[in-house]
Amino acid sequence: MAVRAARGGHHGVSIEDVAKKAGVSTATVSRAVRGLPRVSEKTRQRILDVASELGYVASSAASGLATGKTRTIGVLTPYVDRWFFYKALEGVERELHRQGYNLSLFSLDSRTLERQRTFTKTMVAKHIDALLVLCLALSMEEIEELRRLDIPLVAVGGPVEDCPSIGIDDVAAAALATRHLLELGHRDIGIVHGEDDDTDLNFQVPILRLDGFRGELERHGSGFHPEWEVRGNFTLASGADAFDELWNRPGPKPTAVVCASDEMAMGVVLQARRRGVRVPEELSVIGIDDHEFSQVMGLTTVAQDPVAQAQLGTQMLLDELAGKAGSVHDVRAEFELRVRNTTSAVS
Repeated sequence: MAVRAARGGHHGVSIEDVAKKAGVSTATVSRAVRGLPRVSEKTRQRILDVASELGYVASSAASGLATGKTRTIGVLTPYVDRWFFYKALEGVERELHRQGYNLSLFSLDSRTLERQRTFTKTMVAKHIDALLVLCLALSMEEIEELRRLDIPLVAVGGPVEDCPSIGIDDVAAAALATRHLLELGHRDIGIVHGEDDDTDLNFQVPILRLDGFRGELERHGSGFHPEWEVRGNFTLASGADAFDELWNRPGPKPTAVVCASDEMAMGVVLQARRRGVRVPEELSVIGIDDHEFSQVMGLTTVAQDPVAQAQLGTQMLLDELAGKAGSVHDVRAEFELRVRNTTSAVS
């Protein structure tokens, strides 16, 4: 983060003054003062010489950054109470605790004013060494704001424009779930996809999983039914509502349903049983995630590990801060099919 608020020394010399005389950006001055990589030794020395000549002294907070005393990693997330997000936070905290770092959590509200406040008054004003972004769509203005921080940055759980990311191949994961049902003989397959009500938090994951579902049906020559594509928002309640929407419609019913998350899948299973529909005899259900309750419920799913993904992302950030240039990079995380009791061959 550019130490824009740092002032001190003689006559209130600021970081902007140093940057102007050294002929570099304030972000480069910030990196030089903090001892971070991606600044040549020649440039770093010139900046330090100019700072000394002008009598510039960074603020105590900036000095803490320079010496590594802040030791704080920021996490930017839209939610803290949904499965992927709290499991990912567990992974971040686990790695930070192991290496003696602190966690600073920024919850990005969907409302425009609140989002702006997070970027302009909260996150940018905080002194963090690096930032991890969880499953979040960002506007171009927000991406530019993050660039101004000039700190190591990684996304976990899905792609963010111009940002290295760690996550599963969501298209392939949804295709695998769909293929499992096709191999069991199902041809009348619906989907509860994850388009969230908060459209600006929607990110790319719901769209990618829907694409994977449709693509796999097409590869097998099995047409999809638009009336069997129902929206949810990655919660148990939305899964139950989605089942009702499917079953309340007139006409034929699907014999199987792909759900874009385990929580929605569990909602479908519970509501189906409430209404007397037998799972899997009359309706096979598969999810994506491997929520901790999925094994108890016997839910067939495509499993991923957000704890490991976030822990790896955190380790990358810490390695980058330690001077290991290129530590932060794209990673395709592992996923696998786990067959349990909610899917069976078509009757």
